[in-house]
This record gives sequence, structure tokens and C-alpha cells, in this order.
Amino acid sequence: MNFILIAVITLGAIALASAIVLYVVSKRFAVEEDPRIGEVLEVLPGANCGGCGFAGCSGMAGALVKGADNGSIDGLNCPVGGPEVMGHVADLLEMTAASVDPMVAVVRCNGTCENRSRVAEYDGVRTCKAMHMSGAGETGCGFGCLGCGDCVEACQFDAIHINPDTMLPEVDEEKCTSCGACVKACPRTIIELRQKGDNNRRIYVQCVNKDKGPVARKACSVACIACSKCLKVCEFDAITIENNLSYIDFEKCTLCSKCVDLCPTGSIVKVNFPVTESISSVKEIKEAIQ
Repeated sequence: MNFILIAVITLGAIALASAIVLYVVSKRFAVEEDPRIGEVLEVLPGANCGGCGFAGCSGMAGALVKGADNGSIDGLNCPVGGPEVMGHVADLLEMTAASVDPMVAVVRCNGTCENRSRVAEYDGVRTCKAMHMSGAGETGCGFGCLGCGDCVEACQFDAIHINPDTMLPEVDEEKCTSCGACVKACPRTIIELRQKGDNNRRIYVQCVNKDKGPVARKACSVACIACSKCLKVCEFDAITIENNLSYIDFEKCTLCSKCVDLCPTGSIVKVNFPVTESISSVKEIKEAIQ
């Protein structure tokens, strides 16, 4: 009985001493949090998507408060909340929020079942990451979309889905928050954040194949072959060619669409432009009516 009592007293003394030490340490090394961080955190959407460049909204809130103390919050942006949320944050911190052009995710691959023939059958874990690590995938293109939907799983906003006919991901512009989760999830980096553009119009190269022209065209009928026609016709220095692949700088592009008309493989696409009928098609319609 005495043994048990001694043990209880000893453990109690150890617990009391530990509690005192912890209390002293907590007071000695306590770090007071700026109350504005909590206020900013309440304004942020709480998606914790990482699109702002921080691990979560709390990290973004801390950076905003620190930026306000340093006199500027430029370069800090919440893509999910958009201008409205950033405006509220700026008012709260008595700062001015810089305007940021809205962005949207685009899929830079048009390797549909028709354009890119299947040459193998993958029998393994059905994820893009696993398929990419095991080889080129099921087609002859080692750069294009694998179609397993890692980007779909990564999206918290139901803004991207795999088209069952083309087996390619498609982005819903209205739902996309440009958080960048799909960009990070794609092992082949075919998804890119680009400016939405005037009237939501965009022009970009829908191909990431870096093989030489003949090899790329053999793998996919709409692959970029780096023929330089787009480069020569662009008057705004918006197009560059590197590693056998054309790229359009959306900050320089004026949406003139000359490169689209000259591209021999159709790898340059334009989105949300008015549909115009060619003269030949108009004649065909008139002849059909008559």
C-alpha cells in the first residue's frame, strides 16, 4: 500500500513540476498574433487551395498583414475570392489592392481519339502520375494528356471534367477560380493558367510536344511542327519557338488571329471568337437552298 501511495505522490509531483515548467515556458516564449490576421482570415474564402502561393488561407492572411506593415500588398492575390475579396481585404488593412487580370486554366493538348491513335494498352493504377512514370502512355505522344483525370480529382470547384468522347479534360470557365490545383496535378504540365482576355477570348498553342516536326505529326495529327509560319506572321513579338514548340505570350498577344489562320496543323486555337462562315461555305448553303 505504501508503495502505491509513494508512486502516486511521485507521479503527481512530476506532473505538477511539468505543468509549472510548461506554464513558465509558454509565458516566456509567447508570441502574440496580430489581431488583423484573424480579421483578414475571416474575409478570405477559406478554400486553402494554395492558388495564392501559400499553403493555406492563414499563410495568405499573415502575408497580407506583413505586406500592409511594409506599405504594399501588391503581388498578393486570392484567385478564388477575386477582386471583390481583395477589395475587402484592402479596405480592412487601409491599403489599395492592385488590379489583377482574371486568369483561367487552359488545356494545351488536343490529342483526341481521332487526332492521336492508340498504340498501347495500359494495365496499371489508373492515374496520370502512375501512367506517366511507367512510360509514354497509351499513344505515341509522350507529351500529351493521359486522360486519367488527376486534374479532375485535384479541383475543389468542380470546374474540370474529362470528356468521355475525346478523353480530354475540359474547363468550365464560369467555375474555374484559377487556383492552379489542376496545373500542379498534371504530371505533363499541359494545363496552364492564362489571362481570360478581352471578352474571354484567348489564342494559344494547344500542343506541348517537343519532338521534331515529323515525329510529332506522326504521333498526333494536330501537333505543332515548329514550321515558324506563326512566328513570321506575328507583328507583336508574341510568339517564340523553343525545343521544336511554338508558344504564345498572352501578355503580348493582341488576338489578331493571323497565326491561327496560317497554322498548317491547326495546333493554334482561338476560344470564344465569333463564328464566321467562309465565302465557300456561304455559297454552298445558298446552292443547297436553291
